[in-house]
Amino acid sequence: MSLELRTGENPRKWRFTWEAQSHIPTLRLFLFDSHTNPSTQCQNLKVRVSLSQSSVLVSWCQETHISLRVPIPRVLVDSESPVSFKALDDHIEVKLVLLLPVDHPIISSFDSILNLTDDVENASSDASSKRMSMDSDIKSLSSCGGVDFYCRSCSVKLTRSPLRNFVEMPSVNWREVADNWFGACCCSFGGISEKLVTRYVNSYTCAKGVCLLNSTTIALCKDDIVGCNFPDLGGCQSYEDEGDSIDDHEFGGSTLNSGSNHSRNEKSRFTQFKHEEFAANCEGKENNGDHLSHPSSESDFPVNLTLAQGCCMHHTSEALIESQKPSKNMEILDNKKSFLNGFLGNVFMVRSSNLSMDVEWIEFVCPQCSSLLGAYPCSNDRAPVDGGVRLFKCYISTSLPVGGSRDLFRNYTLGRMFSDQLLDNAKDELSFRTVVRDLKTKSLMLQIVLVNTNCWSCTGYCLGTEGISEPPSKIDLQPIIKVLFSECCNITKSQIRTIEDWVKKDLADEVFMLRHQIAELVESLVSAKDMLPPSYSSFEGLWLSSMQKTGFSL
Repeated sequence: MSLELRTGENPRKWRFTWEAQSHIPTLRLFLFDSHTNPSTQCQNLKVRVSLSQSSVLVSWCQETHISLRVPIPRVLVDSESPVSFKALDDHIEVKLVLLLPVDHPIISSFDSILNLTDDVENASSDASSKRMSMDSDIKSLSSCGGVDFYCRSCSVKLTRSPLRNFVEMPSVNWREVADNWFGACCCSFGGISEKLVTRYVNSYTCAKGVCLLNSTTIALCKDDIVGCNFPDLGGCQSYEDEGDSIDDHEFGGSTLNSGSNHSRNEKSRFTQFKHEEFAANCEGKENNGDHLSHPSSESDFPVNLTLAQGCCMHHTSEALIESQKPSKNMEILDNKKSFLNGFLGNVFMVRSSNLSMDVEWIEFVCPQCSSLLGAYPCSNDRAPVDGGVRLFKCYISTSLPVGGSRDLFRNYTLGRMFSDQLLDNAKDELSFRTVVRDLKTKSLMLQIVLVNTNCWSCTGYCLGTEGISEPPSKIDLQPIIKVLFSECCNITKSQIRTIEDWVKKDLADEVFMLRHQIAELVESLVSAKDMLPPSYSSFEGLWLSSMQKTGFSL
């Protein structure tokens, strides 16, 4: 949170940054400007904490007497512990002892516990939304009755009519999901797994009137979006609300026949192809002579297993093996083969494992202001291969005014979405080094190293002390991650070879993003590195910076 001041109150633009670590009851304050060496110029340095004004008062002699006031974020300061401070070459450092760590549940519940707000329910709701949960988004959107989407830059309406049906975006790991459910062993239902994936791929398309969501994007049918001028391929499949009716033979994203409420939307997810019925048949029926029966509604997948001497003895009948071979009408259509990799979901940050060479992603911009809104997957004809466009949540709004209390996407930012994806990837790959490439050219653009994933921080400019008696405005600590980064446009060939070697040896995770996103991300990282004094800004040729992540602010 940045506090801009009038020039007369802080003529030298002294900046403050508060920083704390999760689970550690210490709060550090950095004070610095661009041309002062505190160790030699700040004589008779004094620091005093005024809890009544929620401020730290700092003064020293430098030709004239200088006094600054720094607002304290909402934390529990231990008033009985002494304040420690020191003047270093490029900054003044102050340490406060806390009664509780900054991420303690009591701190995150200040408003409701101390009744500091007139509308506790709204404050709680706003804090909850900062988690940016996809399930929470679906529930909130579904409860609105009808939602239009707007460009965050110019506020133009993007949708032709309000959308009422919100569904989780189908899993990208179709083959893995099917194999995990039915098994890939030759004596199990491995053939069914292949047929399920084939049918799903052939039937998948974005349905008109249905909004698909994942953690970072929404997918809309091109016919629902104003200003979509794609080649006419027949449009999206229309969506009709048919209550609870779901065709047992259709389970792709194109055939979502669910109702408008969240409970019916749950039925349209990828895993809803008779899992419960199938499990009941496998477990509840008598296995006469070791025969397992399959639900009659899935007659396309005949199963008549005769298992002899256990699963792995490979005594499956030749008839069964033959029946599991995909028939001609179950072969994947040529224009659908690009779907098999599952790379049609989270284009915000694409993992190398989901990168499809058969799909090209085209940037989709606002029809009025040309700001980037998202992207769509296309084939050679430059039309969306599934009839849909992905819009990034950080570039759109669900209501006007943009960023208002009714805007369900108001807490989504590029930095938060990127940092969350970065943390998820690090958790999955056990790697804290990430290489970012251009999604179109595959060229190396950025390298990022995770340094600390559990920090809290806020920054701004110091206040003057003359003629001010009222407490300063409240400031909040925000959850952040600390990273080292460098752009790869100016690095040497030997450095490029080193980075490529990291990728080959699985020492670095590799992701792909749109060039516009990468440029905006770099700009954000460069700006954030100024939150700390120069002595903290670099390490071994990399810049130290930070990004906000999701979670409760304090």
